[in-house]
Amino acid sequence: MFCTETSNALFFDDIEKISNEIWEELSLENNYLKPPYLRSLQKNHLENRQYYIIIKNKEKAVAIAMVHVIDFYIATLKSNYQNIASRIKKFGKKLQLLRDDKKLRILVCGNPYISGEYGISLKQNKAKEQIINRTIKAIKELVDTKKELKKTVDVFLLKDFQKQSFSSTNTIKKYNYHPFSVEPNMVLKTRPHWITFQDYLADLKTKFRVKAKRALTLSEPLKVVKITTVNFAEHKEGIEHLYQSVAKNASFNLTDFNIETYKDFLVNFGKNYILQTYWLADKMVGFISGFVQKEILDTHFVGIDYSYNKSHAIYQRLLYDYVNIGINQQVKAINFGRTASEIKSSIGAVPQELIMYMRHKKALPNTLLKLFLRSIGPTSFQQKKPFKKALNKLS
Repeated sequence: MFCTETSNALFFDDIEKISNEIWEELSLENNYLKPPYLRSLQKNHLENRQYYIIIKNKEKAVAIAMVHVIDFYIATLKSNYQNIASRIKKFGKKLQLLRDDKKLRILVCGNPYISGEYGISLKQNKAKEQIINRTIKAIKELVDTKKELKKTVDVFLLKDFQKQSFSSTNTIKKYNYHPFSVEPNMVLKTRPHWITFQDYLADLKTKFRVKAKRALTLSEPLKVVKITTVNFAEHKEGIEHLYQSVAKNASFNLTDFNIETYKDFLVNFGKNYILQTYWLADKMVGFISGFVQKEILDTHFVGIDYSYNKSHAIYQRLLYDYVNIGINQQVKAINFGRTASEIKSSIGAVPQELIMYMRHKKALPNTLLKLFLRSIGPTSFQQKKPFKKALNKLS
């Protein structure tokens, strides 16, 4: 087991090695940094090494950061990213940005499976800038301490900082990290008077309400089956197939998600974890998953059988069902994540800019990386405004 300490932090590569005393000192509100969630990821994603950095202040734990070491293959980049991929391949190997097997070993501080600021516990009563600074230093100490990491890690990625954190994260630049924007996180803020899904529909402009009702009509033949710990095993293969169907069509996937993790989530989070499948007769054609925490519904992965998607409006149905679940759970916002920004905006979601920071371990490639990151950005899309005029200002 790897467990070591510096003047700045404690480092662990096994969640079970972190003492109850440390967890009590951290007093976390974020489920994504609590033991049940981290234990599930560690157990089911052995191909990605996880490390846990505990930031100390006067010998007490004040923050935790989650770190993953991921092997990323440029060949997996598709569609929008093909031009980027070809450019990387063209000069990357020559300048040692890529290894001979065209693989990048990336150290990611953040959650590779959910969009949002979920990698570092940034408490409201603690200075964000100080915690972020100390975390960056601790990441370097972690790599320097672990010889295997020092030898093999090519790129460092700090994932997903929200706008309100930007003033704090600007200090990251002094550590030779370069900021860049990717696809925005799409967020729907619910309205207090939405007691039922019909209240949501009533607030839509006629055009968008007609569109929603048409999608609901087309998808009416779909039967919903909620997944529990009891029936998970019999549905796992179908969920895996649909997940892979979507993953293969995705422009960008940092790493694969092990579907077996869902079972742990169902055990550990109960009604706060959503997993349900959609059936056309005896064929599974879709699924949704998501977390409810702190009055927010975070959508997780979805699965779609694309051969039925158009005829039965599967994807639209999944999105509207997330809205329905969020209303029933009385959340204040629904985090729809990245991808398909325009269609998500048509149901009322608005973009939330998230910034990432990256650096290469070598000076020359890092300088070139800075220039490269300046040339990429989010794909433009037409932001829809589906709500009646009085509601738009609440978006």
